[in-house]
Amino acid sequence: MTDHTVKSYDRDLEALGRRISEMGGVAEKMLSEAMEALSNLDVELAKRVVSSDPRLDALQREVEEAAIMTIARRQPLAIDLRECIAAIRISGDIERIGDLAKNIAKRTLKIATEARLPRAIVGLKSMHEIAATQLKDALDAYAERDVERARAVWENDADLDALEDSVFRDLLTFMMEDPRNISFCTHLLFCSKNLERIGDHTTNISETIVYLVTGEAMPMERPKLRPAGFAGEGEAAQ
Repeated sequence: MTDHTVKSYDRDLEALGRRISEMGGVAEKMLSEAMEALSNLDVELAKRVVSSDPRLDALQREVEEAAIMTIARRQPLAIDLRECIAAIRISGDIERIGDLAKNIAKRTLKIATEARLPRAIVGLKSMHEIAATQLKDALDAYAERDVERARAVWENDADLDALEDSVFRDLLTFMMEDPRNISFCTHLLFCSKNLERIGDHTTNISETIVYLVTGEAMPMERPKLRPAGFAGEGEAAQ
């Protein structure tokens, strides 16, 4: 970050970075606890994840308002303007990650009494490991302005997409084995889609980091290898 003659300008930009860091910490915790709640069908933990979401929403609003005020007061150029734009973009992606983690927790609340087929969750745990690592790497890349790390996150998104395809096939198999599994596995299909969408948002963050540091956009075509399959609920209902 560039040092400015007006030190309050530096403080404005640093405050944006701190808020993004705080948002990232909240989102990481929500994702971790949502998957723990799903794995253990822990209703109380799932409710705690859902109740965490308003804090993330409030932080996003703070970031947007602070970035807009900085643009209005300072009329930044070049990398300073990109700092403000990046903060708005990244805060939006982190807020969506929190929403998707919340949706996993909500699914847990719906299936907690069924407690069917524990092996069906194994693939989701693997998806979570990749998604959580991608999120951490993207947030670290932002904190360190590390373009190479951001590009690595962008390139590795295809791994999560491929794993989602595998989970989709496994869950379909479980449903065909026993019709009583259909409701339970359908909820898990939506959870897998939420995890895949979290990967997409970490990829968005990575693209924004590259733009922030270099001023250049990433290629339009992302390295995704998944065939057409389950459309899922996309961003999922709030």
